[in-house]
Amino acid sequence: MVKQRGGFRRVRVGLATAVLAVGVGIGGVPAEAATVPRTVALGTVALADWSNSSGYGSGDPWGGSGQGGYGQGSGSGSGSGSSTADVDSTTATKAEQRGVVLIDTELTYEGATGAGTGIVLTSDGEIVTNYHVVEGATSIKVTVASTGRTYTATVVGHSASTDIALLQLKDASGLTTATLDDDTLGSGDTVTAVGNAEGTGTLTAAKGKVSDLSTSITTEAEGSVPAETLKGLIETSADVVPGDSGGPLIDSEGEVVGLDVAASSGTTSATIDGYAIPIDDAIAVVKQILTGTATSTVQIGARAYVGVQVTDTATTYPNASYGGYSTGSSAGSAGEDASGAAVAAVVDGSPAAKAGIEAGDTITGVGSTTIGSASDLSTALAKYGVGDEVKVTWTDASGTTQHATVTLAASPTA
Repeated sequence: MVKQRGGFRRVRVGLATAVLAVGVGIGGVPAEAATVPRTVALGTVALADWSNSSGYGSGDPWGGSGQGGYGQGSGSGSGSGSSTADVDSTTATKAEQRGVVLIDTELTYEGATGAGTGIVLTSDGEIVTNYHVVEGATSIKVTVASTGRTYTATVVGHSASTDIALLQLKDASGLTTATLDDDTLGSGDTVTAVGNAEGTGTLTAAKGKVSDLSTSITTEAEGSVPAETLKGLIETSADVVPGDSGGPLIDSEGEVVGLDVAASSGTTSATIDGYAIPIDDAIAVVKQILTGTATSTVQIGARAYVGVQVTDTATTYPNASYGGYSTGSSAGSAGEDASGAAVAAVVDGSPAAKAGIEAGDTITGVGSTTIGSASDLSTALAKYGVGDEVKVTWTDASGTTQHATVTLAASPTA
């Protein structure tokens, strides 16, 4: 049995700073892609995100300053991400739909679309969801389930390590908010997971019972999404499936006790376990975002990016392509024997392009930090903000070392 994320889109655990930022929870990788068995200690959870994608995609390959691993994407080709499990759920009632929204995303650079769920916190459109639901998105549309009205959304801030994002709807007012839990959840309590199951655009409700109030899980590494451990989760027997990511886990009083984030993968409802982030933990991150002050784990607004797609070495992905860019059969001789972040593609007009960095080059330094891999570049860039100036060192295809000071731009993706 494996554990999967429940968001309708590619699985994302913390997009890497330099390449992509993949998210944790039920996000966007096809459910059938999860194959790693659960470990005895923590349990390996395969993220059950549902997505439609084409090409060799990734979350944010353009050198954004996120957190997490790096890679080329959650899978080549296309996938419907439909679950094959026998899920025990029903159409959500009007009461269960209260304060719940459907989230649809476009990932232009990946040639992909995705979907998930969110919770309305304020009448003027503050929405909390899992970061992996919106990570890497170039467009976010949010539909209020009870009214059918759709809004454009922006990411106010996020925490990749806790998989929480706060969205703001444009020109929203008078929205019905969800009721957050004001008492204590107990083991054995009946709960219901509400979400955009399978990304159908219709909310469903899956009932279950709380089996653990502080579970630790390890998500399965999927494509470019590295494995990640989440602690202090609520474990239930509710059938959480792809598309449910960011949706509410509600108690018998209809109050939100958690955000659905991951699930086990089984063939019957008896073998599916759901996992949710306690609502108090999610709100703590939201409050930090609303202060407007970034921390080591909370990003406010857009991430800084340099505008390159990178791999560990020039030969790691000899034919990697992304968003219409291709490295061909060879990315240049400079990176074949040298460590660094090999550049597979450069965004037109980006800081990297203005500095003269080209596909086939290998980035070896950012500021005073030596870059030995794509993940090193991610980590180094995460220390900077939009508008910061930083010295970048790279080796071009001829083997010549180059230097330039670039001004980091705002990432075009969430």
